[in-house]
Amino acid sequence: MKLCRFNGGRLGVAHPERNVVVDVSAVLDRIAPQRYPLPQQDLLVASLPSLRGHIEDAERHGQSLALDSVVLDSPIANPGKIIGAPVNYADHAAEGQQDKGIAHGRQIPPIGEWGMFLKAGSSLVGFGQEIELRFADRRNDHELELGVIIGSTCRRVRRSEAMKHIAAYCIALDMTLRGPEFQCFRKSIDTYSVLGPWLVTADEIADPGALDLELKVNGVVKQRSNTRDLIYDVPRLIEFASSFYTLNPGDVIMTGTPAGVGPVKPGDSLEVWIDKIGSGTVRIAPDYVPANEQDH
Repeated sequence: MKLCRFNGGRLGVAHPERNVVVDVSAVLDRIAPQRYPLPQQDLLVASLPSLRGHIEDAERHGQSLALDSVVLDSPIANPGKIIGAPVNYADHAAEGQQDKGIAHGRQIPPIGEWGMFLKAGSSLVGFGQEIELRFADRRNDHELELGVIIGSTCRRVRRSEAMKHIAAYCIALDMTLRGPEFQCFRKSIDTYSVLGPWLVTADEIADPGALDLELKVNGVVKQRSNTRDLIYDVPRLIEFASSFYTLNPGDVIMTGTPAGVGPVKPGDSLEVWIDKIGSGTVRIAPDYVPANEQDH
C-alpha cells in the first residue's frame, strides 16, 4: 500500500501507475484524540496496524483525484527523530576523500566510529514543496537516500529482530550545506529534509537491501546505485541507532547516500527514483533570500 499526505494533511492511497490518489481522510477520525503532553511519535504511523483494514474499506468509496493535481506533503507529519547515516556507501566515502569540498578539509571516519546524527523536524518537507536554499552563495548538495520509517517503539534491537520494527519506506533527500559547522546544524536548515512522494508499507518490499536508486539534476544522471552497497544495511542501522536512541513510530532513518553528490542551484529540478517505491520531482526554489536578510 502506498500512503500519501496531500493538500495540507489529507490522507490518500496513491496509485501512481494510474496517476490516481484516493482520498481516505475520513479514516483519520479513528485515531484516538490526544491531550498534552503529546506522545513523541507520529500518531498515524503508530495507529497504522489497526487502521489498515479501515483504509482499505475507505478506498472503495473514496474520491479519486489525479495524482498530478494534488500537492504532496511529507508522508510523515510528526517524526520524533530524523536520523542520518553518514558515509554509508564506500564509493561516497572515496569521493569524500577526493573532493575536498565535501568534507571541508576534515578526515571522514567510518560510520561505526563517527556514529549517526539527527536532523531537525523543522527541516521536513514533502515533494510538493520547494527546497529553499538558505546560503546559495555556498555549496549546497543533493544526497539521495532510502528512508526507513519505524513502526513500533524499540530500543537495543538485535539485528535479527530489526525488520519487524519497520512500518514503511520512502524516498529521502538529505540536502546538505557544505562548510565548517557540525553536520546536524548544516543539514537541519528549513526544507533540507525531503520525504516522499508517499510511504510504501513494509509488506511490499521484501528486501530493502536490493533496491536500485537514481537521481537526476535537470535530466542528467548524477547518482545511481543499489542499496546492496550500503556499508551498514537497514537491519544494522536499526540495531546501531537503537543502541543509542529509543526509536518510536514515525522516526525516520535516512540510510546514507551513494557517490555522485553534487551542488544544486536555484531553479534546478531533481528527479528521484527508488525501485519498488516510485519516482517524483523536487524543485529548488528559483530565488533565495540571503541568510542575513531572512525574517526581517
